[in-house]
Amino acid sequence: MASYIQAVVTESRRLWESRDKRLDGLPLMSSPVPSIVICLGYVYAVKVCGPKFMKNRPAFKLRGILMAYNLFQIIYNGWLFYEISRFGWLSGNYSFICQPVDYSNSEAAMRIVRAGYCFYISKFIDLLDTLFFVLRKKNHQITMLHVIHHGILPMTLWPGIRYVCGGHASFFAFLNTFVHVVMYFYYFMAAMGPSYQKYLGWKKHLTSFQMIQFIMASFHCFQLMFIDCDFPIAFCWWIGGHQLIFLGLFINFYRNAYYKEKEPISPSSNKNRIANKDL
Repeated sequence: MASYIQAVVTESRRLWESRDKRLDGLPLMSSPVPSIVICLGYVYAVKVCGPKFMKNRPAFKLRGILMAYNLFQIIYNGWLFYEISRFGWLSGNYSFICQPVDYSNSEAAMRIVRAGYCFYISKFIDLLDTLFFVLRKKNHQITMLHVIHHGILPMTLWPGIRYVCGGHASFFAFLNTFVHVVMYFYYFMAAMGPSYQKYLGWKKHLTSFQMIQFIMASFHCFQLMFIDCDFPIAFCWWIGGHQLIFLGLFINFYRNAYYKEKEPISPSSNKNRIANKDL
């Protein structure tokens, strides 16, 4: 038993020594534990603590806060997409077939590292989406898809940022930041009030757009199973596997939201549904 523990300790030290040292000293990068604790706290807060707190309280409107938050997300994700594009995937220096991580301290490599870390931090900011649902008493929107998608990304991104920040692994960030610009633009319009509802008929296409990113990201990762590339294959399984999980969850949501047979709606219930329609 002692020899087994010693072997685990030795392997852990070896693995830690192989980290990307350019990220040393940045918040949340010293260990995956803080990210795990935050994610677990998030799940407890939005599924247990938050609804209990709001049970006997009126829903908050939050229109101004939501507009400011969504506008921030548009700008933040737009900047990330610009950085990852200019110094990575649209720079002409990245290969869509095989892109090893550049561990140098060149300007392009460091800009990608900064963008990668900020992308990781953005997944903690995204948790506010669910907090706003709780405060507005939109508990029906706190679905399994929503909680899993938001709740596991920060902690599952940690290994990729800590060890392979940039290169092939950054393709998902390249796609996801662009998708988030479009998504938060939709939410920004929704927060502007009922007069803008007529411009929001493309939600179904937004969901399709999100699923396309998962298909592209998983294909991009798994192609390295058949290509000799100086990029850790374990991370291809890790990243690609997560994309397939998210794809499955989104397909299930898509079916239920857009194709599931609806029961006939009485005039009175339809009136209530329209009155309670989400912004």
